[in-house]
Amino acid sequence: MTTERDTHMKPTLSLALAALALFAAPLAPAFAGSEDVVVEGAWSRASISVNRPGAAYLTIRNGGDAPVTLNGVRTDLAMMPEIHLSSTNAAGVSSMSPAGEIEIAPGAELSLAPGGMHVMLMELQRPMIEGETFDLTLTFSDGGEVTVTAPILGVAARGPGG
Repeated sequence: MTTERDTHMKPTLSLALAALALFAAPLAPAFAGSEDVVVEGAWSRASISVNRPGAAYLTIRNGGDAPVTLNGVRTDLAMMPEIHLSSTNAAGVSSMSPAGEIEIAPGAELSLAPGGMHVMLMELQRPMIEGETFDLTLTFSDGGEVTVTAPILGVAARGPGG
């Protein structure tokens, strides 16, 4: 039997739990497919303009017993987000190309960092402004998804620590 007090308590409890979940979300690891894949340390730099692409960086750790395959990324911030790989050839010429699907072995870690593999944010839909954040969803071949919130740091930032 539900009492009048119970009816009034449910919305309050629901709001308290929702607030706690919202507060704790940046502190909790995100999982894909299984609880063995953790995505952490997401960040990006402020953009110069919406006419230039942005980039985001993060680390994916596979703590499971089976490989996982990262096969895509999406965000409402950019129309064409892709995982790209930067490389430099023997002549010192740098280039960038889509990385395609990326398998992460059991126990391995994939670092998306400046100068290497990263999330390329092409066709920005709004400016990337220092101090703001955006959501980034990584998709995996097993159908799992991980959504993380990436803070936007200064245009010359080298990472969250400096």
